[in-house]
Amino acid sequence: MSQDLITKVYNAFNPFQALQPGNPAYVNCSEVRGNDNIYREIGRKIVRSNESTCQLYTGHRGVGKSTELLRVKKFLEENGCFVVYFGATDGDIDEQDAQYTDILLSCTRHIIEELKSYAQPNLLLTWLKSRGESLKDLALSEVDFDQLNVEQQIGVFTKLTASLRRIPRTREIIRKEVDLHSISLIDALNQFIAEARKQFKNKSKLVIIADNLDRIVPIYRKDGRVNHEEIFIDYNSQLTSLHCHVVYTVPISLVYSKQATELRNIYDTPQVLPMIMIKDRNNQDFSAGLEKLKEIISKRIEPFVQNIDIDTKIFDSMETRLKLCKMSGGHVREMMLLMQTSMDYIDDFPITDEAVNWAINEARDNTYRSAVDQDEWIKLAQVSQSKNIPNEEEYRSLLFRRCVLEYRGIDEEGNNTRWHDVHPLLKDTNEFKTALKEIDISRKEG
Repeated sequence: MSQDLITKVYNAFNPFQALQPGNPAYVNCSEVRGNDNIYREIGRKIVRSNESTCQLYTGHRGVGKSTELLRVKKFLEENGCFVVYFGATDGDIDEQDAQYTDILLSCTRHIIEELKSYAQPNLLLTWLKSRGESLKDLALSEVDFDQLNVEQQIGVFTKLTASLRRIPRTREIIRKEVDLHSISLIDALNQFIAEARKQFKNKSKLVIIADNLDRIVPIYRKDGRVNHEEIFIDYNSQLTSLHCHVVYTVPISLVYSKQATELRNIYDTPQVLPMIMIKDRNNQDFSAGLEKLKEIISKRIEPFVQNIDIDTKIFDSMETRLKLCKMSGGHVREMMLLMQTSMDYIDDFPITDEAVNWAINEARDNTYRSAVDQDEWIKLAQVSQSKNIPNEEEYRSLLFRRCVLEYRGIDEEGNNTRWHDVHPLLKDTNEFKTALKEIDISRKEG
């Protein structure tokens, strides 16, 4: 096969690019994810509610949340909503160091940019101007704010969020000002939203979707609390005060923390996008899930080659493709990464069993093994046997790091079931096997 083909296929497996609605590469995996349905779980609530809602959406990083949120964006637009969607960590928020003020400022920037043709953001610009020199000096260089036109003044918000993300030394200055005057900022923003909505044509509701907030890295305070709790619990009144519908993505570890009931009280029950189920709770292969993963691979390749046997022309055998799917753990981004790494190993198709093994070893040894502390192997072995995670921060941290994965299915009575398992890339390590033996010995001695 040509080098042009392998280049096209390689780029079709970009692990960090969400699919736009209508993309033929999209595969509906609802039936192997516990019948999740983002239209039902998030979209209908917004369409049917007369009051503004604030909802949380979560799942492991790379499981496909952005693709699903873009689908619900289209669904909402088709049902009379004006939707502002943005990836908060793409240009506004540093996922290694984030606070609620950063989210509020990011929402402000995107709302202004999307709605500026519907209303004048005079009150917001007045709010910015009234902050004195403390904020303006961070975004302007020897330029009088009053000399700027409206478009340029709006651009100051963009410069502030850029400074917030890229210049650590200015963060505390910006955060202090936003925190001290958050109420007046929200009031100005809500008045701007109200004026803009009056000009909407055939759009009855405004929806804000702040994606990528699930990437915010947990920071543990001396009192044992986590920054995730500070952002979404302590400052919930600020995050829920916008006079429109809002969807925030949140870290999956927060959803399963001791704050779960408080999250439900504030935001309603967070919606979770689980892994594609590749094994059932009894460790038996789940053929329907594996077929979905194989379909995802096929859909990415079909635009470049038609009527081809993927298991003999793209892979050297059906077993090789199946091995790659199984080792992904049902995690779509991991499968994409394994595909690309396998192709790095070969000069041309087919992808060999040796290439897939090389990709597996590279991911296991250079990434996943390093993500596990020595005392955590026993915890992983316990999860592997029980298929549950105790309500302890150490286990939630493993969930956040994707060392433990979440699955959902339907039992024989038609009820939703949820369980957890260790990432397949970790199960073949000597450390994990040793931990399993230690548990067996302890059980026999007990």
